[in-house]
Amino acid sequence: MRVRRDKRDRLLSQGVAPYPVSVGRTHSLREVVEGYAHLETGEETQDVVTVVGRVMFVRTTGKLAFASLQEGVGDRLQVMLSLAEVGEDALAAWKSDVDLGDHVAVTGRVIRSRRGELSVMATGWTMASKALRPLPVLHKELSEEARVRQRYADLVVRQEARDVVRTKATVLRAVRATLDADGFVEVETPVLQLVHGGAAARPFGTHMNAFDQDMSLRIALELNLKKAVVGGVDRVYEMGRIFRNEGVDSTHSPEFTMLEAYEAYGDQRTVAELTRRIYLAVADALGSRQVETPKGVVDLDGEWRWLSVYPALGEAVGREITPDTPLAELVAIAAEHDVEIDPAWPAGKVVIELFGEIVEPGILAPTFVHDYPAEAQPLARRHDDDPRLIHAWDLIIAGVERGTGFTELVDPVVQREVLTAQSLAAAAGDPEAMQLDEDFLRALEYGAPPMGGIGIGIDRMVMFFTGASIRETLLFPHLKPEA
Repeated sequence: MRVRRDKRDRLLSQGVAPYPVSVGRTHSLREVVEGYAHLETGEETQDVVTVVGRVMFVRTTGKLAFASLQEGVGDRLQVMLSLAEVGEDALAAWKSDVDLGDHVAVTGRVIRSRRGELSVMATGWTMASKALRPLPVLHKELSEEARVRQRYADLVVRQEARDVVRTKATVLRAVRATLDADGFVEVETPVLQLVHGGAAARPFGTHMNAFDQDMSLRIALELNLKKAVVGGVDRVYEMGRIFRNEGVDSTHSPEFTMLEAYEAYGDQRTVAELTRRIYLAVADALGSRQVETPKGVVDLDGEWRWLSVYPALGEAVGREITPDTPLAELVAIAAEHDVEIDPAWPAGKVVIELFGEIVEPGILAPTFVHDYPAEAQPLARRHDDDPRLIHAWDLIIAGVERGTGFTELVDPVVQREVLTAQSLAAAAGDPEAMQLDEDFLRALEYGAPPMGGIGIGIDRMVMFFTGASIRETLLFPHLKPEA
């Protein structure tokens, strides 16, 4: 770094700008690569271009210098500087001033070298931005910690990192296109909320000075979107950041992107079909409906089955499990299968934990797991014939939850009872319990149509299609401070 800093200072003393305002680029590297792909080996043109890029490779001989420039999402092009074409001063300056990682602008003719490499034969060059810190060594694998902590360097040296950025953008476009084509309206709702709700999660707290008011960052998009449906936006969605002040691991981040969509006069079956079409649209945009995962190849063209929680758990443990199964028996099953539970949990919560630990990891093909105990989702509509069960599903693919769907609870009286119970739990010390949201209840009292809703974690969707961890799919994930 001292050597590079000295070069910067020397350039300044010579009247050369190490960080010029502009360099007069005429073509991107991709435009040259695509526009001159037809050139035969050894063929030269008189077409003069000015290209820019980061120096990723450099080799010099006495009268010739070669460099590989990189631009954008990984486009590369060779540049050649010969004594005969650029002159002694320019070649000497290149050799003394240019390091790996520098951005340079090169002007010259487009040719195909005698070795078959498409190149720009330079007639001149300028420094576009002097790099003061060396790039990570290309032939040494960056540790995951270094990759996510210095993502900017990771993006420079690893094509896979750049590919994930493009893949996520492709996923977002495909999701939006599917919903837009179905007549859904994209909206934005507040991140700062007086009352947190819409999920069972621990919120981040903050303070609004203008109102001298404690507030929370939203843990879900749900409540405001449902208010929009009450107001007549019959099909509505949002893709936005949500914040949960909880653990961090390979599938969880405290800040992530969630899609939520709601449709009037829909139910859990109609939104399940919408979810299937969203996944297929993303698969088509990325090129294949067969996805390799650590659990095996998932065929999205296959059956998307429905699986009921209690019968599936009973089959897995070899005995009948129903909503009437005593808590003591469920606790005994947990002990038999080494599943950790809290003895204070109600039976429904124990069933959810048992299913998640025993059944869920073995699910490969897309499966809508439904008929959960009511404890799973306080805002879901309960079955009329058995209020211990809810009209909701989790989409499980390759052992991981990839989305949730509901027949929504729209009865304001029942909703108030549920939120009152949640607020009492919060007052008793449950950090994940929701607060009583009077404005949301007032909206329901104006009359909410029957509706179905979905929630899909966009980052988990990208993880599914790429095999990357959530720290890889998030461009700049949260990490502990450096020592």
